[in-house]
Amino acid sequence: MKDSNGITKPPLYMRLFSVWYRHMRVYTKNIIANGLPPFLEPIIFLVAIGIGLGRYITEMKGMPYLPFLATGILVTTAMFTAAFECTYGTFIRLEFDKAYDGMISAPITTNNLFIGEILWAGTKGFFFTLAVLSIVSAFGILSLKTCFLAPFVGFLTGAMFASLSLLITSFIRDINQFNFYFTGFLSPMFFFSGVVFSLDTLPKAMQYIAEIFPLTHSVRIVRAVCFNDYSTVHLYDLAYIFLVTFCLGFLAIRRLKKRLVT
Repeated sequence: MKDSNGITKPPLYMRLFSVWYRHMRVYTKNIIANGLPPFLEPIIFLVAIGIGLGRYITEMKGMPYLPFLATGILVTTAMFTAAFECTYGTFIRLEFDKAYDGMISAPITTNNLFIGEILWAGTKGFFFTLAVLSIVSAFGILSLKTCFLAPFVGFLTGAMFASLSLLITSFIRDINQFNFYFTGFLSPMFFFSGVVFSLDTLPKAMQYIAEIFPLTHSVRIVRAVCFNDYSTVHLYDLAYIFLVTFCLGFLAIRRLKKRLVT
């Protein structure tokens, strides 16, 4: 493939892989510091919240409370890791390290750059979901055999929140402004997306609002694959995830492209 100047470019998959590979190499340089938290965090959360509340709540939505809670944690981990990667991580690479300036000097476009960024965040979502799943399965809360599709839901969740987070980053001028995104949006969404308790317990108005939250759809799908309980609503959830990822990703890349060039 040749560009407008007649220069031969690598195939698209190689350009996307080069961005993904660059992030992977940076991440694995500190693999202990970066890779250990996803194995420790679910233990802390399950002990603090699951076992504590489990004394008072034995069942939620027709299933034992600990498995109910554990399935929600699978995708919230993917959400937070993708959000951190494509907010603080992207902002630092864009404004402080100027890493993107060097990357686009290679035969890749800004579209390739940020699509590769989304794919990397999705990969981290896959890995973090798998890490949490391995921990909760070791405690006998969930089964790796029945939840083997959960990491793929983690990938979709990571990609979706990567697109959303890149769009947020395109508006941010001061790194401290990310506090509004995490404190004002992601943290409340964690509690009102069916992770800790069923949405059926919310007032009707809140249930409609919860349907707008991206995390709600990931939680519903991951519970479906873990408990083999599918319905037509999960087709709507999948469509929502793909549509939000594409639309927000398109807007984010368009805005960041202008910001990177100028």
